[in-house]
Amino acid sequence: MKAHELRDLTLTELEARLNDERSALQNLRFTKSVTGQLENPARLRNHRREVARLVTIIKEKSSAE
Repeated sequence: MKAHELRDLTLTELEARLNDERSALQNLRFTKSVTGQLENPARLRNHRREVARLVTIIKEKSSAE
């Protein structure tokens, strides 16, 4: 999702998405370590960026309250 779309979500929805993204990233890292390769290695980068985006927006929202 884009950052402006994420800013419309509530704090609990953002935290739930963050947990989902972190678990997906962990699964990709595990798959890479076991098999040695991924079908689409760019997914790692996309998930890392999404986690960073979510953390940033959560911090923005929590500091504004």
